[in-house]
Amino acid sequence: MRKASRQKRAALAEIVFERLSAVEPAPKGELDYVNPFTLLVAVVLSAQATDAGVNKATRSLFAVAHTPQKMAALGELALAERIKTIGLYRSKARHVIALSRAIVDQHGGETPRDRAALEALPGVGRKTANVVLNTAFGEPTIAVDTHVFRVANRLGIAPGKTPREVEDELMRVVPERFLPHAHHWLILHGRYVCKARKPLCGACVLVDVCPYEPKTVAASPRENASTA
Repeated sequence: MRKASRQKRAALAEIVFERLSAVEPAPKGELDYVNPFTLLVAVVLSAQATDAGVNKATRSLFAVAHTPQKMAALGELALAERIKTIGLYRSKARHVIALSRAIVDQHGGETPRDRAALEALPGVGRKTANVVLNTAFGEPTIAVDTHVFRVANRLGIAPGKTPREVEDELMRVVPERFLPHAHHWLILHGRYVCKARKPLCGACVLVDVCPYEPKTVAASPRENASTA
């Protein structure tokens, strides 16, 4: 029974990603960065914050501190001042300075391409590591944020009660050719279409295969994006 259920979900996942890829063939994350290190920093800063808010703060930050050496030299107080528009900025500044020093001391100044090494850095969890591995290094990982968690459960392709359960199930059912961009498709779909409070089902390319009830009807998938 378990095998048949997963086969059905894999078949649905094939349809889902075929359609999402047709809409957006080359999806990209919305955080600005210039190298693997700045991507890592941006993702750490994005916890409980919007990508737009993070980008606004990091635009000037990365102009002066785009390497772990320069970030560490900037120091916690100066960094906190530069990112004070972001929620939890003091603790995030502490983590960013600590992880910058760790990268310099333990990895020769190079952002590690290894999951265990990334997750060992201060302030870096599995989701952050997955984003960096996928976006910066092209690894076939899936980062499960609130959008991915919601969309995967609503579609029924990867039901789970925790982000890790959803991630593991997505890795089992998503066709290999879609893995490089899978989490970006799901994030963007969740952010602009399958929103938390008012999903725009009337504008959704998956409406006929989605089991989620109750569905809603709306006109534009990017209307009121801030309500996601």
